[in-house]
Amino acid sequence: MTPDRARAARELLAFYLETGVESLVGEAPVDRLADRGEDAAAAVPQPPALADRARSAAPASGFAARNGETLARPGAPPPQTPLREPAAVIPSPAPMPPDSAVMAAREAARSARSLDELRAILERFEGCALKFMAKQLVFADGNPEARVMFVGEAPGREEDLAGLPFVGRSGQLLDRMLAAIGLDRTRAYIANIIPWRPPGNRDPSVQETQICLPFIQRQIELVDPDVLVCLGKPSTAALLGVNDGIKRTRGRWFSYHTGTREIRAMPTYHPAFLLRSPLEKRQAWRDLLAIKKALAE
Repeated sequence: MTPDRARAARELLAFYLETGVESLVGEAPVDRLADRGEDAAAAVPQPPALADRARSAAPASGFAARNGETLARPGAPPPQTPLREPAAVIPSPAPMPPDSAVMAAREAARSARSLDELRAILERFEGCALKFMAKQLVFADGNPEARVMFVGEAPGREEDLAGLPFVGRSGQLLDRMLAAIGLDRTRAYIANIIPWRPPGNRDPSVQETQICLPFIQRQIELVDPDVLVCLGKPSTAALLGVNDGIKRTRGRWFSYHTGTREIRAMPTYHPAFLLRSPLEKRQAWRDLLAIKKALAE
């Protein structure tokens, strides 16, 4: 071995010692997770300790290399760092089959007699995988006694951090839209179809929407508004069953059936869409004026 390669080998071994590595992997494969017992474990050939290899590779003067610097350690054995215990791995809950999750969501939502009960049920519900990827539940904001309820699709990053819907840029625009017709969050109720943020702000899947749908339906029943505003196509399709483009459905009145009464419902543009397409704000303004007129009746 050339002097340069020998020095590189000594430096590498010293680096391994510094990072806590104490043994090398042998050439023969060994199942270290198997329960072999003391006799069987003793029969398994053990690789030489890294400390012994380092001592044999080091010069006789007791020098060790560290980060390219030669340190004198006459007569001192290399430091021994105890192996760390592996971190405990918490197993993730087994995913519930989608059909079973939808049925469980329907039963759970039906049992809620108040918004507080519904929120507590959602916090315990484990049928939607989004719960385990989001930071927290984003239930609702505003006044549950309000006559108008706005429903979007799903929370984003800012909402996931705050635990409230519509608090990012689109939420700030929604606040300005409400103020334009004399409303604010004390006179409106705001929620989403999906109460957990999808990772990366992706669109919720059809299965995720179907699992969460019974909860928002029960939420609407408990709030019992006079006017329901669907923000964007996903909310319109999920709640009203209308799959046409939002440009064709916005500004039109539909009926939302709760089972006990009909609520006037209007689709309009989602604030996030208006941020990308500001020219459409004039159409949204017409929708807001129609909503204001309906609330004045």
